[in-house]
Amino acid sequence: MAKTDAPARAPQPTVKSHLAYTLLSGLVLMVLYTLLRVALLVYNREGIGATPASTFVEAFGNGLRFDLRLVVYILIPLLLSLFSARMMAARGVFRFWLTLVASLTAFFGLMEMDFYREFHQRLNGLVFQYVKEDPKTVLSMIWYGYPVVRYLLAWALLTWLLSLVFKGVDRLTRPRGGFNVASADNRVVAPLYKRAVVFLLCLVVAVIAARGTLRQGPPLRWGDAYTTESNFANTLGLNGTLTLIAAAKSRMSEDRDNIWKATLPQAEAQQIVRDMLLTANDKLIDPEKAAVRRDFTPPAANTLPIKNVVVILMESFAGHSVGALGDESNITPYFDKLSQEGLLFDRFFSNGTHTHQGMFATMACFPNLPGFEYLMQTPEGSHKLSGLPQLLSARKYDDVYVYNGDFAWDNQSGFFSNQGMTNFIGRNDFVNPVFSDPTWGVSDQDMFDRGAEELKAREAKGKPFYALLQTLSNHTPYALPANLPVERVTGHGTLDEHLTAMRYSDWALGQFFEKAKKEPYYKDTLFVVVGDHGFGNNEQITEMDLGRFNVPMLMIAPGLQDKFGKRNSIVGTQIDIVPTIMGRLGGDTVHQCWGRDLLNLPAGDEGFGVIKPSGSEQTVALVTGNRILIEPKEMEPKVYSYELGTKPHAELMPNAPDVTELRKKLDSFLQTATRSLLDNTAGVKDAKPQ
Repeated sequence: MAKTDAPARAPQPTVKSHLAYTLLSGLVLMVLYTLLRVALLVYNREGIGATPASTFVEAFGNGLRFDLRLVVYILIPLLLSLFSARMMAARGVFRFWLTLVASLTAFFGLMEMDFYREFHQRLNGLVFQYVKEDPKTVLSMIWYGYPVVRYLLAWALLTWLLSLVFKGVDRLTRPRGGFNVASADNRVVAPLYKRAVVFLLCLVVAVIAARGTLRQGPPLRWGDAYTTESNFANTLGLNGTLTLIAAAKSRMSEDRDNIWKATLPQAEAQQIVRDMLLTANDKLIDPEKAAVRRDFTPPAANTLPIKNVVVILMESFAGHSVGALGDESNITPYFDKLSQEGLLFDRFFSNGTHTHQGMFATMACFPNLPGFEYLMQTPEGSHKLSGLPQLLSARKYDDVYVYNGDFAWDNQSGFFSNQGMTNFIGRNDFVNPVFSDPTWGVSDQDMFDRGAEELKAREAKGKPFYALLQTLSNHTPYALPANLPVERVTGHGTLDEHLTAMRYSDWALGQFFEKAKKEPYYKDTLFVVVGDHGFGNNEQITEMDLGRFNVPMLMIAPGLQDKFGKRNSIVGTQIDIVPTIMGRLGGDTVHQCWGRDLLNLPAGDEGFGVIKPSGSEQTVALVTGNRILIEPKEMEPKVYSYELGTKPHAELMPNAPDVTELRKKLDSFLQTATRSLLDNTAGVKDAKPQ
C-alpha cells in the first residue's frame, strides 16, 4: 500500500528573520562599542576637567558614526548570505563569527584604556612597533606595568557574555519551527531575484552607513571627530579598532603611504628650507648634491673655554612637571637648583614622543619624519648622518654611551656604532647594582654612578671626550629601589607613580652632578640635560599634545651665564642641540644638521621646531614663537597661540594671516628632509655612489 503522507520539508530561513537577526546583531555591537567608550571615559576621567557634559554627548554622537562603520564591516558576511538559503540558515557559523570579532574588538577596547592614559592617542602604529620589538622585554613591561590578569579575566567574562547574547539573538529571530525540523508551518525561501533586490537595498544603506556622511567627496575621516574644544572628547569620538586597522594598512603598504609626499616643486621647497636654517655664520657647500650641507663658523666671541661634552637624556622628563618651568609640586628640586647654574631653555620641545626619536634627533641631528619614526631600525637608519659622533670623532674625541638597559632595544648599538660611537656600557656591564628591574635594567642611580666613573676614566686618558648618559627609571613599569631616597608623590591621581619615578630620576641626576663638580674635568665640560620626550597630563591644550613634547633643555658650562644669561625663550627642538654644542666649541665645522645654533641666531629670530608624535599618522606641527601650526593629513591646518607653564592654554587663531607661509615652511622642511634621507645625501659627506 502506497504511503500517502509525504515527509515534511525542512523549513527554510526567511529574509525577514535573517534581516532581523542581522539588525539585532548590529545593535548588540553598537551597544558594546558605546559601553567601551564609556569605560574609556571613566578610566581616564581625570582628563575631563571643566569640560561640560554636553561636549561629551557630542563626542558620543560622533562616536556612533565611527562605530557604525565598523559594525557594517563586521556584518558584511551576513549581508552577502542573502544570496544563499543555506548560508542564511548557518546561524552557528554567524554566532561564532560575531562572538569572535566582538571579543577581539572588546580586547582592543580594554587594552586601549591604558594605552590612551599613557599616550593620549587611540590605538595606532605604536602597537605594531611594540610587537615588533624584543618580545621578552615588551611582555615583561606589560606584565609588570599593567593589571594583565585583571584585563584577561574581564576579557574572558565579556567574551562569554557576548556568546550568550548572540545565542539569544539567534533564538529570538528564528522563525517558528526553526531551520532543521519538520513543521506544519513550512516556508519556502524567497526567490533569488527578490533576495537580490533586498540585498541591493541593504547595500545602499550599508554604504551610506560606512561612509558616515552624506557629503560629496571623502567619507568619514578621523578629523570629523574633532568638533569640540576638548581634545579628550574629540579623541573619545574615534573608534580604536578602526584607527588600528588604518595604522596596519599604512604600515603594511608596499609603497609606504605614510611617507611625506611632495607638495611643492623640489627647488622651491629646498630654497625655503635653506632660508629657514642658514644664518650669516653658514656657508652652503655641495648645493647641487645636498640640501643644507654647510660650513659653520661660529663667532669666536660666543664660544666657551670647554673641550668636553656630556649629553644627559632624561627619560620622560616632561616640562609641565619641572619646578624651574613653573610646577609647584617639588618633583624636580635638583634640576631646579641646577637650572640656576646654567642656561635654561623654557620653550624647548622634543621632536617626537618616544625615546628612539629623542636619541636620533639629539645625537644625530635628524628630525622625526612621517614614515621614519623608527629610523634607527629602518634601512635608512644605516645612512651616515651629521650628528655629534661624526663631528666630534673627526676631532679625535674619545666617547662613551652609558645606559641602564640593553643596547639591542631600538637597535641602539647598531645605529650609534654606525654613526661613530665606539664605547657602550649597558645593563650587562653593571656589577652588583643597587637595583635591577626585570624589564629594563639597572636603576638611574646605578647608571649615573657608572657614568661618573667612565667620565673620570676618560679624563685620565688626556683626550677630550663626549658622552651620552641616558636614564630609564622613569618608564613603565617604574620599577624603583625598595628604599627610595625620595618621598613618594601623592595627590596627582594616576600620575603619582610616574611622578615618583621622575622625582627619583631627578635625585639621581643631582647626585651625579655633586660627584662631577669635584672632578677636574668639570670646569672644561659642557653639560646638556634634556628630556627625551614628555608625557601626557590632564592639560591637553591642542590636538598636538604639547605636554608630551615640551621638555626642559639646560646647558651648564663655564662662562655660559655670563655670555647668555640664565633663561632663553627661543623655540628649539632636539635637532638644535648639536649645532648649539658646536657653536660653543668653536672652530670650522662642516655639517648638515636640520637644526641651528640657538645662541647664534639673528636678532628677533623666535626660533622654530618641527614636531610629530609616534605612530603612523601624518599629523605634524610647526612651532614658532608662541604659535603652533598643526597640519593633519588631508585636513586643513590650524594655527593656535599657546602658553606653557603653570596654566597651559591654547587659543585657535582662525584667521592667522601667515597660515599659508607657515604651512609652506612645514611642508618644505618635511619634503626636503625626506628627500635627503631617501637619496642618502643627509650626512656630512655625500654617500651616493659616484
